[in-house]
Amino acid sequence: MKVRILQENLRKALWKRIDAGEITGLKLADLTGFKQAHISNFLNRKRSLSIEGFDNLLGVARLSVLDLLDPNDVNKRASILPPSEDEFENVLLVQGEIAAGERLVTNETVKEILKFKKSFLKRLRPAMVGARSDWRRFVMVKVDAREGMSMYPRLLPGATVLIDRHYNSLEPYRKGEQNMYAVRKDGGCTIKYVERSGDNLVLRPQNQDYPVAVLPIEEGKTYADLIVGRVCHVAIET
Repeated sequence: MKVRILQENLRKALWKRIDAGEITGLKLADLTGFKQAHISNFLNRKRSLSIEGFDNLLGVARLSVLDLLDPNDVNKRASILPPSEDEFENVLLVQGEIAAGERLVTNETVKEILKFKKSFLKRLRPAMVGARSDWRRFVMVKVDAREGMSMYPRLLPGATVLIDRHYNSLEPYRKGEQNMYAVRKDGGCTIKYVERSGDNLVLRPQNQDYPVAVLPIEEGKTYADLIVGRVCHVAIET
């Protein structure tokens, strides 16, 4: 929500109190230390408030930013899924760009909710590089035709992959076996084998008919910033 919308909602809240006789513009000016003309201009949409002025007026009115939000919008964007009470854990299926870039997952971005046994998820070892502990750990994405065929036969078009976003290390999960990773690319994520070469990540497909890609590691970033997570389960519909 934009600041101008928050300020407009604050105007409405203040006018409601003024019309109810709970407060006056003069009293608001007195409590905030603003000139009465300043308050009047704000209430009549002739000027906006600075951040400091906005905070000041919120404090005087005993309001928080949450009071100015549309409850429907809050519910729409709220992080979901309380802990499950049975033997299964809910895992969210999302678009690749959400898996790649969103620390938390909100209602509006969920495509489907799938279930995994808690015992299975608990057995999976994390390997975090950097600050990842506040990320929702497991998400799922569905790969498209090109992504699926590039990793054939380990993947197929339409396969759904479970991604452990707390595993962004290049250390092998199992000795002698390559990890499959979801990697940030072109605003979304791609599924590939990954190697580091100097200041680049090399993304290798399983299917040799598809090209190798090279991603530069930006200055001030590490290779782990490009890795969304390890693919730890593949589901293929038949």
